[in-house]
Amino acid sequence: MKKQVNAAKLAAFAGAAAVGGFIYLIAPGKIRKKQKSPFQNRNFAHRGLHKRDKSVPENSLAAFERAASYGYGIELDVQLSKDGQVVVFHDDTLNRVCGVDARVDSKTLAELQQLSLCGTDETIPLFSDVLKTVRGRGAIIVELKNGKRNKELCEKTYALLRRYTGDYCIESFNPFIVRWFKINAPEVVRGQLANPPKDYNGEVKPVTGFILGNVLLNFLARPQFIAYKIAPKPFPVKLCEALGAMKVCWTSHEWANEKGNDTVIFEFYKPKLKFDKH
Repeated sequence: MKKQVNAAKLAAFAGAAAVGGFIYLIAPGKIRKKQKSPFQNRNFAHRGLHKRDKSVPENSLAAFERAASYGYGIELDVQLSKDGQVVVFHDDTLNRVCGVDARVDSKTLAELQQLSLCGTDETIPLFSDVLKTVRGRGAIIVELKNGKRNKELCEKTYALLRRYTGDYCIESFNPFIVRWFKINAPEVVRGQLANPPKDYNGEVKPVTGFILGNVLLNFLARPQFIAYKIAPKPFPVKLCEALGAMKVCWTSHEWANEKGNDTVIFEFYKPKLKFDKH
């Protein structure tokens, strides 16, 4: 009988330790109400308020001016040029948007700005020029793209943001980029971008996709929000949100996605600037 009691106690202890360890892995960082305010129940234009017909291309100064003039928040992407300039562009390569078979980081700023965005007069903008265009008219969600010079990208992006007087936060698919901000800029609201594990589509090994898609590396950076692709969420993501992480969804094409989320990143429609808490 005594052995059975001891075994039960051991099992209970092991179970509690396992639960505690799991929560440690996925728990979010704390966020104050004042920090949430610029993002709470707000719609953010994905890569600016660009148009489906590409007459106003994504991540262009025209798209950012259009979004800011309406008062929308803005989501955008930053990465480095060959000569270390922080530019705003989503893809690793120039093929889809510029029709050039080359990587963004293989060209200097001068070379990049010779290229047309989607056949328009718009060119790849500097992040500093985007900040001057927006001028605090809407909060900005800055996604830092993963690359070979992540530390340099973090340092240079933060240097530009420190001089900016508008509201902003950062996010990345790479938890080590998010961790850089936790350590070096803890005052900046930070978020972890993630897909369902199956949606990493060979970009990473299946086991890495499982870890990232289930936010099991949250202990590295303690993100204050989870920006999750619109899809059924696995249990660890739901638990992280229940523990206090803001719920950010992407990329929305309909109003219905406001329900159950704190922040919506949208494109190709014009929702209200701010939505009611559902």
